[in-house]
Amino acid sequence: AFMRKRACWCLPALIAVMFGAVLPAALAQNIVVHSAYHDQLQTQLSAVADRLNGVMGYAIRDLTTGEAFYRLPDTVFPQASSIKLTILLELLRQDQEGKLSLSEKRTIRRSETVAGDPILYMLGDGTVSMTLGDLATFMVVLSDNSATNILIDRVGMASVNAEIAHLGLKETKLRRHMMDLEAARQGNENVSTPREMMELLERAHAGQALDAAHTAEYFRLLELPKSSEFHAALPDTAKIADKPGALEAVRCDSGIIEIPGHPFVMTVMTTYLSNEAEGERAIEDVARLAYDYFDRLARSSPYGRVISEK
Repeated sequence: AFMRKRACWCLPALIAVMFGAVLPAALAQNIVVHSAYHDQLQTQLSAVADRLNGVMGYAIRDLTTGEAFYRLPDTVFPQASSIKLTILLELLRQDQEGKLSLSEKRTIRRSETVAGDPILYMLGDGTVSMTLGDLATFMVVLSDNSATNILIDRVGMASVNAEIAHLGLKETKLRRHMMDLEAARQGNENVSTPREMMELLERAHAGQALDAAHTAEYFRLLELPKSSEFHAALPDTAKIADKPGALEAVRCDSGIIEIPGHPFVMTVMTTYLSNEAEGERAIEDVARLAYDYFDRLARSSPYGRVISEK
């Protein structure tokens, strides 16, 4: 509860609460140094958001220590394809409970496909079948909207939202199929907040949403190579499990980045963009700054010295 109420994680205050007001001098000094490093990143992240011609929110948290960075964490943003994180979760939950099977086959029909999905459109002559697992892969890797809509109809939009609510996420909602422009015009957007999407991924990572086998499958799918702002920004060696999203004037990305000792969850959302490429670059800047921070922590002593493995 302490962590959720703070807009910015304060290291000295947290340590003082945990261990009392009196600390050894050396430990107290280490806290001050780390706090200064934390504040530096917070300033850098804020500068990226401030210079963006649009609105940016983010929630970034170390899954080991709880150290976090926030901007507009409880503001509702359109999710675009990042909402597919919730659809995938419900698909795997229903497979876990035996309500469906990932090996279940579905005939692809052209009438179910939407604009911009040429692969399923070409396959949709009624003679090709794909498993639900195959469709999930299309949804995650290619962000295929036709595959997504087929999965929404199979698991049920109401079931997706019920599971979201069960996880305690009040502002995260799947309100429409992909590419349903009429629903979008009526304001039925798929939405979440930086904090809630962060918490969804945290709970999935901690095994609080699925059993061990389905948790592993959830992140195996999200770790498949894809085009995303996080992948564009981070080293090829980085282990990234994410799902980006893009709509007119909207760009976002949410995922978990595995760094030994300091894995972290990161959600970055932008809207009201005057230039979508600028929004993509801003998300990449945030991702690079956060990755460098936690990577340096992972390689450093408590005093900040990076000790070579040689």
